[in-house]
Amino acid sequence: MAKQEINEEQVTDQKITITPEAAEQIHLIRRENKVPETHGLRIGIQSGGCCGPSYLLAFDDKVESTDKVLRSEGISIYVDEKNLEGLSGTTLEYVDSSQGKGFRFNNPNQIQSCNCDDGECGDCE
Repeated sequence: MAKQEINEEQVTDQKITITPEAAEQIHLIRRENKVPETHGLRIGIQSGGCCGPSYLLAFDDKVESTDKVLRSEGISIYVDEKNLEGLSGTTLEYVDSSQGKGFRFNNPNQIQSCNCDDGECGDCE
């Protein structure tokens, strides 16, 4: 697949940071799944239930006209402009601990609280 043309207006200096550990895992997943280097990493945010937002993380071969393009750790990141403000300042980490392993979004814009009426739904842990 040919390299996709990115409009200069789509490039932004707002920050989403990928840690070196997360970048290593992204490159590993890319290789294991034979995802071409021409694909960017799409990051999105969706309003969630009582536990706050949920995040989208996927490889994408298309830069949409409403996307902003960032780079971190050599990885092109595609973010729809309507999601950018809610994701600005976010760090994508990869955690490997006794509690499990996986990607974690450290988003300074996210309020860390359960919005259930009783606050004890147990779904937000």
